[in-house]
Amino acid sequence: MPFYAYILRSQSTGRFYTGHTENLTKRIYEHNHQRTRSIKNRGPWELFYSEVFTTRSEASRRERQIKSMKSRHYIEALVRASR
Repeated sequence: MPFYAYILRSQSTGRFYTGHTENLTKRIYEHNHQRTRSIKNRGPWELFYSEVFTTRSEASRRERQIKSMKSRHYIEALVRASR
């Protein structure tokens, strides 16, 4: 089963959220239906970017790498480069 590192963007604030999961569709649903305490009431959220990995460890490592950049410009450049 694949794992995903993903970035969501809040449609109301424009802010980003980065995470990892093995079921991307379910996870986005949870974010948009107030089932994630850390970003509750900050949505609605849309998928902005995702990468696929074969292990949870790889997806988690990539999530930490993206978060370590702490830069909106980095995230936007990442998305532009992938298109």
